[in-house]
Amino acid sequence: MKALIQRVSSASVSVDGECISSIGAGLLLLLGVERSDDDASIKKLADKVLAYRVFDDKQGKMNLSLLDTEGELLIVSQFTLVADTHKGLRPGFSKGASAEHGNLLYQRFIAYVEGTPVNVSTGRFGSDMSVSLVNDGPVTFLLEVP
Repeated sequence: MKALIQRVSSASVSVDGECISSIGAGLLLLLGVERSDDDASIKKLADKVLAYRVFDDKQGKMNLSLLDTEGELLIVSQFTLVADTHKGLRPGFSKGASAEHGNLLYQRFIAYVEGTPVNVSTGRFGSDMSVSLVNDGPVTFLLEVP
């Protein structure tokens, strides 16, 4: 399971020209689910995202997490994030979860994070989405768990 997190001043998701979710300051999380991922992967990755220190403290050092700042989280499914790009000029998707498994774990990931104090917004699984963001920093990290 992979999460590309971006610290944002704001972010939103639109489907068919209609804004379905938006957040203010916080994190935009693009979530990639692989075939081998399970509930343990969800817990490990979600806990890491929530506690990852990417926000500035009073001294300007990245020492604060999403939980510390009470920021918002926008979770968007991103199948292409799990592509194998090691060789050739075309990405391979053999590691990617099936649509059913991917959606199930995406929904479980959302449910897990919704059980925390963080305000959660989401994209729409399987939809052609337009994602807009103002990357703060820019600050972007790829988080992975086995």
